Amino acid sequence: MPMATAPQDEYRALELLSRTPYGRVAVSMRALPFVTVARHIVVDGRVVLRLHGGFGYAQACDGSVVAYGADNLADREEGDESVWTVQFVGMARRYVPGPADLEAFGRAPVAADSTPFVPEYLCIEPQFITMHHLEGVPARRPAHSA
Repeated sequence: MPMATAPQDEYRALELLSRTPYGRVAVSMRALPFVTVARHIVVDGRVVLRLHGGFGYAQACDGSVVAYGADNLADREEGDESVWTVQFVGMARRYVPGPADLEAFGRAPVAADSTPFVPEYLCIEPQFITMHHLEGVPARRPAHSA
């Protein structure tokens, strides 16, 4: 699998990440893999994640190598037939966001699985970044109309 190792590719991958607010973080927890949704921002070449603390995922990720991925599959505008994906791995560490970070994240969700959303933050320095583009991908249309 080709790795995006050229600095311009890494810059482009982080620029694409900054265009979409959510992705998925994956880590091993009790020897089993899990994946969960996370809100992300890109800050000085690092990716900062906001997760719901009630799930315990930030604690499980802290100090571990995680994989993170995001794409524009759900965020494409009408007529946009370009799909991109960005994935990377890196060490996740708990993070205390500053005022600028909190502003960039915007309002947190109100609830997660019917419980009050309690934000926890992780910071990852991306390594082994991969980026893929697909062209000519038509927008998905519902199979059935309501």
